[in-house]
Amino acid sequence: MGAVKIWDAFEVVKESPNKSMAPIHSSSLAVDPSLPLSLATPRVIELCKDLFEKWSKLDDSCFSVDTVSGGITNLLLKVAVKEEDGNYVPVTVRLFGPNTDYINRERELQAIKYLSTAGFGASLLGVFGNGMVQSFINARTLTPLDMRTPKLAAEIAKQLRKFHEVEVPISREPLLWIDLVKFFEKASVLQFNDSEKQRVYETISFKEVHKEILEIKELTGHFNAPVVFAHNDLLSGNIMVNEKEDKLYFIDFEYACYNYRGFDIGNHFNEYAGFDCDISLYPNKNEQYNFFRHYLQPDNPLEVSEKDLEALYVETSTFMLASHLLWSLWGLIQAQTSPIDFDYLGYFFLRYNEYKRLKEEGFSLAKSYLSRSGTNQSF
Repeated sequence: MGAVKIWDAFEVVKESPNKSMAPIHSSSLAVDPSLPLSLATPRVIELCKDLFEKWSKLDDSCFSVDTVSGGITNLLLKVAVKEEDGNYVPVTVRLFGPNTDYINRERELQAIKYLSTAGFGASLLGVFGNGMVQSFINARTLTPLDMRTPKLAAEIAKQLRKFHEVEVPISREPLLWIDLVKFFEKASVLQFNDSEKQRVYETISFKEVHKEILEIKELTGHFNAPVVFAHNDLLSGNIMVNEKEDKLYFIDFEYACYNYRGFDIGNHFNEYAGFDCDISLYPNKNEQYNFFRHYLQPDNPLEVSEKDLEALYVETSTFMLASHLLWSLWGLIQAQTSPIDFDYLGYFFLRYNEYKRLKEEGFSLAKSYLSRSGTNQSF
C-alpha cells in the first residue's frame, strides 16, 4: 500500500510536533530498516527535518538516534531533538519491516486515532514512506516473565477489557478467518532459494494444515464468542510499563481489528512462551482465572462466578489453538521474505507442533463443555 493512500485518512499540515493534539505530518521519504544504526541515523534526521518544519533548520548535532527495540517485524528508534530553547523533545520512529504488505496500514492508522483518544498507545505525529512517528512513551518493554506476575497480569486484563470496548468505524467482520485463509494461501505456494530450507518446507503437508483450519473453524463456530475490537498481537514487546507512575501501555496496533474475544486472550496467553516458544511458561488454570476475574469484573474481580470463569476458560483455550495455526503460517511467510535474522521456519514447526500436541485435549474440553451447556450439538 502506498504512503499517499495511507495519508488520505488524515489532515496533513505542517505544525510543531510537540503541540497538544498536533495534526498528522507527512513525508515521502523512507528509511531502510536493514541499515546499521550508523548509516540509518543521517536518513532518520533528514526524515525528521522533512516531517517537522520547526526542526528543519536545526543542525544535525541537535539530533540523537538510538534503537529502542528490534523485533521480528518492525524496528523502533528513539529520536531525541534539542530544540532552539534548549529543551529536548523525544519521539519514536517506527520503521515497518520489509514484505509486510499483508498488513492494512490504512486500517492501522485509522485505529490509532480512536485508540489514542481512548488513552491507548502513543500519539501519532507523522507518517512517511515506510513508517510512522509517534510520541515517545517513557516506559520499559515487558518480558514474557513479566506478564505472568499476578499484579501485572491483573492490570493487563483490566486494560484489555477497556481496549475491547473501544469503538472504531471499520468492518466488524472477525479478522481471524480472513487472515488464516490469506496466510494459508501465501504459505502453501512458497519457493526458497536455500535448498535446505526448500527441503524442510516440502516436508509440510498443507493438505493436513488446511484440514486443521477447517476443523478449528467449525468447532469455534459453536461458541457464541463475542466479537470485540482486539489487539491481536499482545506479546510482551507490545506492552510497556512505567513503574514509577504505575502505568501500563499497549503499543503497536498493526494487527488491531475486530476479532473474537477468546482469540485475543488466548493469543496473549500463547505469548507468555516468548519467541522461543517455551511452553512451560503458558499460564496454568489458576493464573488464567486470575486474569479472567480482572477482565470480566475489573472493579469486583472476586465476585465473578465459577460459571463465567469456566465459560471464558473454555472459549480461550479453544481459540488459543487457532492462534497457533495463524502464527505458524505467518512464520512460513516470513521465512521466505524477511531479511531479519530469526529462524522463522523453525518457528512454524514450534507453533504447529504445539497446536497438534494440544489439539486432542482442547477439542475434548470444548466438546464436553458445549454438550453440557445446552448447545444441542452432537459430537
